[in-house]
This record gives sequence, C-alpha cells and structure tokens, in this order.
Amino acid sequence: MRRRTSQLVTAALSTAVVLVGTLVAAPAPAVSDPAAPNARLAKAAQIAAATPGDFTGHGFDQCVAPTQAAMDAWITHSPFRAVGIYISGDSRACRTQPNLSPTWVATQVARGWRLLPIALGPQASCLDRFPRYNDDFKIDPRSAGGYAAARAQGVVEADKNAADAAALGIGAGSTLWYDLEAFDLTNTSCRESALAFTSAWVTRIKELGYVAGFYSSASSGIKMLDDARLKRPGQFALPDRIWIARWDGVANTSTSYIGEDGWRPGGRMKQYRGGHNETWGGVTINIDSNYLELSGTGTPPAAPAPAPAPAPAPAPAPETHCGGTRVDFPAYYTLKPRAASRARTLALQCLLKEKKRYVGKLDGVYDRATRRAAGAWMKSRGFTPTRTWRRKNWVALLAGQDRPVLAVGATGPAVSRVQRALTAARQRVAVTGTFDEATRTALLAYQARVKVTATGTTDAPTWQKLAKGRF
Repeated sequence: MRRRTSQLVTAALSTAVVLVGTLVAAPAPAVSDPAAPNARLAKAAQIAAATPGDFTGHGFDQCVAPTQAAMDAWITHSPFRAVGIYISGDSRACRTQPNLSPTWVATQVARGWRLLPIALGPQASCLDRFPRYNDDFKIDPRSAGGYAAARAQGVVEADKNAADAAALGIGAGSTLWYDLEAFDLTNTSCRESALAFTSAWVTRIKELGYVAGFYSSASSGIKMLDDARLKRPGQFALPDRIWIARWDGVANTSTSYIGEDGWRPGGRMKQYRGGHNETWGGVTINIDSNYLELSGTGTPPAAPAPAPAPAPAPAPAPETHCGGTRVDFPAYYTLKPRAASRARTLALQCLLKEKKRYVGKLDGVYDRATRRAAGAWMKSRGFTPTRTWRRKNWVALLAGQDRPVLAVGATGPAVSRVQRALTAARQRVAVTGTFDEATRTALLAYQARVKVTATGTTDAPTWQKLAKGRF
C-alpha cells in the first residue's frame, strides 16, 4: 500500500510541475472568474517560496477557498496577506472545493498571497465528532508494536496529502499543515496513538520534500508535541512549524500551555480568533484570524535553550524624493514667515512638487511661492489656507491619499507614509518602510489618542483621522 501511494505521489508531483510550467510558458490564460481576466500565474518555485515562506503578519483561514473576486477584494482592502486552504484529507468538512485549482493557487501567489495548505485526515481516536463520513476513519489506538498501526496510517496519509498538494501545483519546499482537532490529552491510548501517527506523518512528508507543519489546539495537540519535545527528546519526529489554536484574541504566537523556547525563532503561528464574519472591499467571509511569525524552517530545538536572534528581514529599497531631498525627520516643525526650518521647508517644497502643487526652486526658503503652493494644497484638502504650515498639515500631507489596509508584515512606500504621518502626529517611529511591532505600537497609541478603535491596522477610520490631520 505504501509503495502504490508513493508511486501515485511521484506521478502527481511530476504532473503538477509540468502543468504549472505549461501555464507559465504560455501566455497567461483568462481565469474563469470574470473579475480576474488575463491573470498572471506564479511559477512552481514562486509557489513553494510563498507557501508560506518567511512571513510575519496576519492571515485568515476558511474552509472553502474563496472566489477570485473575493480574493482580489481582500488583497486590496484587508490587512491579511496569508490564506489557509483545505486541500486534502477525507475528514475535512469542505471536501468539495469549487474554486480550488492549480490556476487558483498560481494566481493567488502571483497577486501577493502567502498560502497555508491544510490537510484534515484521520483524527484522534477519542474524538466523538469523528469520523465525519462513512468512508473516513480515526487514528488506530491499538498499542501493539509501539502503535505500529497508527504509524502506518501516518505514512499513508502523508503520501495522500503530498499527492493532493502536488496536483494543485504546491510542490516540494512548501509547508503542508496537518490539522489534528482538539482531543482528550489525558486519554493515554488516544494521545500516544495520535503522537505516533503525527511522528510518522512528519517523517514521511519531509521525505517527500515538504516542510512539516502541524495545527492543533494549544491544550491538546500542541501541548502533546511540546511535552514530547521536553520529556522524551529524540523519540518522535516533530514538525518544523506549529500552528497554535488559542482563541484569546491576542495577535501573537504565545500561549500559556507551552513555553516560549520551542519552535523559535520563526516556527510558530497562532489562530487567535475563531469563526466570525469580516467584510473587506464589500466582500464578507466567515474566517478564523491568525498571526504568523515564520522564517527558515522553524525546526524545534532538541531541548530548551535560549533562541538565537532571527535574521533580519531584507529591508525595502530606500525611497528617493526630488533627487535625494530629505523628507524623514524625528519631528516636523511648524513653518511660518521668518521662522521656518530650512531643511523642513525643503522637504515641504519637494512633497508639494511631487503633487504638482509647487513649481518653484527647491531652496528651503519659506517664501511667497512656497506659501502660495501650500495654501492651494490646504484648500484642496479642506483646510483653511493660512500663511502658517502647521502640524495638522504635515500629518495629512505625509499620510497621502492612497489608503491601503496595512498591518504587521506589510512593506513599501505606503508604510513609509504612515510612519512619517505618525511621527508628525507625535507618535515617533523610524521610517523603515516595514510595518513592524514598533509601527504597530505607535499606531495603536495614535488610534487611542484620536479615539478610533485600536486595531493596529490602517483601517478606514484611521486613514480618515490622518487625512484630517488629527493628532
């Protein structure tokens, strides 16, 4: 049975590589969803790198893969950049996936999504709500041969999950996540058979070239693995990455059920909020919310030890304005005739020139031409034109008018704009172009100050306050 399944997965892997290569080599075909004509498709290597690769930030999971129109709306308007999709396993609720295909996978990666492919196969023997169907089954709880039957099931399931992933163009190098739903950790045969199954699944999935991920509740499956790591080191193959289900509403990767040393750095994510509706870009989806801190392969240490500092993420390319004019400052001063910082006046002239409001010299002199351009900008944005350029004007100008939803993990010029605007609004933060925890902290403080819901993301109410120059 193992040989036959291995042959199947090898064939599926080969087919998927050929399929994805063919899709990329030819001119990009139209996606069936009318909202996504002539979509670009990612190559096999790009899919592996984005599944999910190195990523820190927010993600969501939902049983049925959303339509292309929904994914397009959410990549534009939501703070999420990673999506969990159920691709395999006879025990999953969403066996039918009308939207999921190799084209769907390649399109999402090309558009900037990170993927979290999930398999939900045999479940713990003591879990009453499984099996779900007549043709699925639980993990065998018999202890004979060191739970040999459960281990055999783990191997077969890994082959199946890899074959299903490969058929979607999700090949070697990608992370596959096994979903083991919450069970009674005190039931010895149930726990030990689940652990044997998981160990065999991890070993086999890695033999097939995938990174091993494991999802479960903090108090059962995750604690089971951490206890094995600490109390029985070397006896079980442990996953490279863990996905902790702990609905405490806190967007981090910590839980009181396990220590802080395992699967760090870069080997954890947490599902911190269960099923609920969210609407972004006019599209509502019922989702679970997740926070990811993933880098490298996140292999757990053999024993508790201080974790080395993670390698810094590559910084975005530095911005240039007006041939090298400085626009980043630790504070943005009020400007008025005969009392204006030359450097900041030069920055104002540059920023107004970029908006085609100023046509004079970039000389740092707060003269009539500069004031006239500044007044025209004020009027266009609903401010009363004055001879003085105030803090509120800085906040609104630096924020800009494009209003994407940004969260931890986002990078690029829009993040730099937010960082400058926050600094102008007395929430000083370094302008790095990377939305990090320092930026989130500054944003939360700003949201509290201007009395909008503290989300830690640049949602619509926050952009409105920035656009009005509130501080």
